[in-house]
Amino acid sequence: MARKKISKKRVKKAKPKAVKKQKPAKKRLKFKKVKGVYAKTQNVVVSASIHRDLPLEKLATKLERAEYNPEQFPGLILKMDVPKASALLFSSGKIICTGTKSIREARKAIDAIVKKLGSIGIRVTGKPDIEIQNMVASGSVGGKLNLNEIVFKFENTEYEPEQFPGLVYKLPDSHITFLLFGTGKIVITGAKSEREIIESVYILRDQLKKGGELRD
Repeated sequence: MARKKISKKRVKKAKPKAVKKQKPAKKRLKFKKVKGVYAKTQNVVVSASIHRDLPLEKLATKLERAEYNPEQFPGLILKMDVPKASALLFSSGKIICTGTKSIREARKAIDAIVKKLGSIGIRVTGKPDIEIQNMVASGSVGGKLNLNEIVFKFENTEYEPEQFPGLVYKLPDSHITFLLFGTGKIVITGAKSEREIIESVYILRDQLKKGGELRD
């Protein structure tokens, strides 16, 4: 008897699906709100790229409230009323926008610029890449400060009362810098979100309390 040949089918093994590594969520600090402690955003600076070149000379003649003097500065200055903002436009397609008081307003300002460009025949395809560069806020730590003591007890400080009444303090392990005044009023710079602003204020207050330099 002839033997039957048994065909062996190759079984393809399913490749295991690649598991995307998730970035660990940034831990939010828990703090108890204290009366008199606050922070209010005063200015948001963002940069954006619209992925196309810009003819600045044409923009200077077509756009209202535009200023362009390439002998003094390579960018075109554009001022806006709604939302209230100022922007620098460069031939590379990069835009720097400043003067808004929230991230939402900053995004609206970039969108408004894109619409203005479209109205004069400069088409922008796709959404601009927007990146927060800096946020400036004013606030209070809720008590008076002895700046003469703080400058000696705290590192990363600068204080020259003969030239300026405020003390500069760089928060350790952070990109945030504070300007402190004896009244307890502060200015915060270097933050990238509103949450980061208020968290940094409470971190500062905690440091001042532990150092015995905050009088409620």
